[in-house]
Amino acid sequence: MPFDLIRGQEHAVGVLKRSLEANRVAHAYLFQGISGCGKMMAALSLVEALFCGVNPPCGSCPACRKLATRQHPDLHLLEPEKGIIKIDRIRELQKELSLRPVEAPKKVCIVSQADQMNQAAANAFLKTLEEPPGNALLILLSDTPTALLPTILSRCQRLRFNPLPLEIVVELLLAQGIPTEQARSAAALAGGSMAKGIAILQEGFLARRKEIVEQTIGLTPRDFALLTTTAERLGHEREQAQEVVEVLTLFYRDVMLCRHGSTPAVNADLMVIVARTAGLLSTRGIMERLEAVIGAGQSLLRNINPRLTLEALFMALAAGK
Repeated sequence: MPFDLIRGQEHAVGVLKRSLEANRVAHAYLFQGISGCGKMMAALSLVEALFCGVNPPCGSCPACRKLATRQHPDLHLLEPEKGIIKIDRIRELQKELSLRPVEAPKKVCIVSQADQMNQAAANAFLKTLEEPPGNALLILLSDTPTALLPTILSRCQRLRFNPLPLEIVVELLLAQGIPTEQARSAAALAGGSMAKGIAILQEGFLARRKEIVEQTIGLTPRDFALLTTTAERLGHEREQAQEVVEVLTLFYRDVMLCRHGSTPAVNADLMVIVARTAGLLSTRGIMERLEAVIGAGQSLLRNINPRLTLEALFMALAAGK
């Protein structure tokens, strides 16, 4: 995969291309940035350039063809299993890296979600970084680099990958055949992540978002029975409750923008509902709702019961002016 296919990451790509041209590729990198912004694409592009020996890679030699299917014997992909990278996986990796490359100039390991290493795995991995095999390259990918050991961070060359600009996400979604309105709505909600934009469309998030908004903005103190049943249904699982909080946070932020004459940043496809709500509420009323939603999000982080959290949130929304 040529570097030129990676969108919106000019700085990081430029650093990698210059390293290749100067033959000064580091022994360990940390690519940090939100999920779906191009970290894995950049890692595979770097490996392809190294294994092919030509930059940009030819795309047709045996090395390029094997990398295209991730079947190259000198490329090792390490990913979490059930959300954790355990020490036995690191030991397997250490054994592989101790061997000579089969075909390529060096062995490469890409560690996806490296921050998911448990304590034992992280300590074992640190030893590999401290005494790296001479013909190995380690590339760590992380959404949350602060969760990694400081000693691991200090031994990697860190490259920041920024959230993708809105228009690039829209363009990439359109290229996949997504209708324009859906592409723009998903891109606005994706926060710069192509992966999240695709997930929003595949998982029916846009329809759920509209349902959540319509069911909550019209609640009044007289709707106590409806309020509690809605909280029970939407707060059945913590992840579901967190989605409700995320939807309402973005919705009331857009209501505030609309109240003061600006275009909604995220919920443009719900403009009618946003504008109607902005016309019914005072600035103070919108702020009170935002504070209630943010408070509910903090309660969920403290592991308070999700149904009770949403019930309290809906009561606050219903009582607001």
